[in-house]
Amino acid sequence: MTAPLRLLLADDHPVVRAGLRALLATDPGVDVVGEATTAEDAVRLAGELAPDVVLMDLQFGAGMSGLDATAEICARPGAPRVLILTTYDTEADILEAVAAGAAGYLLKDTPPEELTAAVRNAAAGKSVLAPSVAGRLMSRMRDPLPSLTTREAEVLGLVADGLSNQQISKKLFLSQATVKSHLVHIYAKLGVDSRTSAVAAARSRGLIRRG
Repeated sequence: MTAPLRLLLADDHPVVRAGLRALLATDPGVDVVGEATTAEDAVRLAGELAPDVVLMDLQFGAGMSGLDATAEICARPGAPRVLILTTYDTEADILEAVAAGAAGYLLKDTPPEELTAAVRNAAAGKSVLAPSVAGRLMSRMRDPLPSLTTREAEVLGLVADGLSNQQISKKLFLSQATVKSHLVHIYAKLGVDSRTSAVAAARSRGLIRRG
């Protein structure tokens, strides 16, 4: 008999972890071997428990992010496959996850049967993408306009939150001149001439998260 695949859950919300464990427990071919409540725990347990797949959230509050943990886990020899499961489907998040080595990217509204199949496919070495995520990547390939850098997306995200240039400079430890420079580049890339238009254009293209 084939041994069940070993799965590590990494999410800081206990209700989400409980729901995932209950869902995956219905599949005798999947064994949830551990739960990580922080990204740091995910990195540690991925080494200690030798799972086949890590189901990883992106946001863990303070400290290391899910993307950071994914990159650290995937950099190890014989690393498990990391499958992102999140509520965020922005282009920046998707591309960073792929660059970090993630085997797939799913959204938390994925139907249960599709989630179970995705875990199995990831363990089998296949790439797994939610339909909307695949659409984002295809759109980017067809779109000749350049994407925002991670820092530009971060700056524009704070603009979207209503922060002034001065507040952004303090939050990101940048000079106000640097913040203005980032905004100039953002405006040029998006073909806009105001903060409001930049936020609207970036959200419509999935470059920053919607409020």
